[in-house]
Amino acid sequence: MISELSLQWLMAVMAVIALFVFVCLFFIDAGYGKFYNSRWGLSVGNRLGWVLMEAPAFIVMALLFVLSGTRSAVAWIAFLLFELHYFHRSFVFPMLLRGSSRMPLAIVAMGALFNSVNAFMQAGWLFYCQRGAMQLCGWLHSPIFWVGLLVFLMGMAINHHSDSVIRALRKPGDSRHYLPDGGVYRYVTSANYFGELVEWTGFALLTWSASGVVFVLWTFANLAPRAARINKSYTEQFPAEMAAHPRKRLLPLLW
Repeated sequence: MISELSLQWLMAVMAVIALFVFVCLFFIDAGYGKFYNSRWGLSVGNRLGWVLMEAPAFIVMALLFVLSGTRSAVAWIAFLLFELHYFHRSFVFPMLLRGSSRMPLAIVAMGALFNSVNAFMQAGWLFYCQRGAMQLCGWLHSPIFWVGLLVFLMGMAINHHSDSVIRALRKPGDSRHYLPDGGVYRYVTSANYFGELVEWTGFALLTWSASGVVFVLWTFANLAPRAARINKSYTEQFPAEMAAHPRKRLLPLLW
């Protein structure tokens, strides 16, 4: 049995760690993808790395959902949305990657640990310690629920479209860097990250959960520093294009 008190402590600790990670990532580049660095040590192929890093979230959430035996309609919807995201991120997205980039095992391990803990936190709160709005039979008729669902689906669409824009930049065998354009990339240089942030904001709304809020905090803490680094990199690599069509880092019109 997962107790509410233990989850509250876990969420508090996770929130504090998120703030620490947010500050650290402005000084340390996570060495994967565009910023891969062999100094991070042993590495695996990008495809395998993404599977190993993301699949724990899918598996942990599924196990805790089945063991909980929950009958809440909102919990079912939250479960399906969470699993839809992580099925794509674990088993579809890696297979669509091009090139032969590598991912440090240290990054894989840290990502897998976070995803496991986060899935435990989300599942524990939603399936074992439901409190507040999700307990109400009428929550499915709440405007907040439907706004959250719409925001989640909109974020997912932005995320998937932005990933497809990046994949289309290179032809097979090409290893050069390009400035992405089109879609939300007209407004920010990390449109895929913006889409993911919108997704989990919608999730927090539709579940009206403290665990969802902590997840949004972690998403921003993890992605905002990297988005700032990517924006700086594009400004240095493509000064004319960035000057002609300025873009924000992560949040359209804001930052």
